[in-house]
Amino acid sequence: MLTHPTLDQLNQLGLFGMAKAFADLAASGDATAMTQAEWLGLLVDREMTYRCDKKLVRRLRYARLRHQAAVEDVDYRAARGLDRALFQKLVAGGWIDAHENLVITGPTGVGKSWLASALGHKACRDNRAVLYQRIPKLFGELALARGDGRYARLLRALGGVQVLILDDWGLEPISPEARHDLLEILEERYGRRSTIVTSQLPIDKWHEVIGDPTYADAILDRLVHNANRIDLTGESLRKKRSPKSA
Repeated sequence: MLTHPTLDQLNQLGLFGMAKAFADLAASGDATAMTQAEWLGLLVDREMTYRCDKKLVRRLRYARLRHQAAVEDVDYRAARGLDRALFQKLVAGGWIDAHENLVITGPTGVGKSWLASALGHKACRDNRAVLYQRIPKLFGELALARGDGRYARLLRALGGVQVLILDDWGLEPISPEARHDLLEILEERYGRRSTIVTSQLPIDKWHEVIGDPTYADAILDRLVHNANRIDLTGESLRKKRSPKSA
């Protein structure tokens, strides 16, 4: 078999994973011990793996997760009240298929954003579209988008992803425009997509942050009533892991 022309043809066809496997087999000499079916099966398997890996890289790049976190690395021994059975259920992803939401609350440093990023990473691995946004920055971007013509496009992007992570909710009271934006986003997603919200504030304090009672009722109705909840407690994990001062 002419190795180089075959490699050229595979690359021209865009079968880069198959081409790499072909070159590896030719260099190792293992192909002589394989049947034609085994040899072809290995090439096809490598091509599938290559394409899946490329798609995952694209999804993760688009998601822009805050942390490089994986669900396999969750520390269940930390004293923060994380329900292992509940989290494992969330890892399975059925709540995303059911278009349910997730609210993660707790004091600063207990790993809210990290857990949200880990679930976002798992969703990307499960071939789902994910997008991470910090609430303070997002409201600023939406305000700018009103003036430069990107507003409708940005709202479509926020409404279209299968999992939207809204991090650091409730750090400060929100403006009337931000209230309207949040309601528009949640209305578009309600019953169609899943949203993860992290906050230092317990849910019973959210009305106060939103300010307007009518908007608050509408926002919480679309976000909380079908939400899974993780309520974390305890001291900051960052403090525990930082070197002790002299």
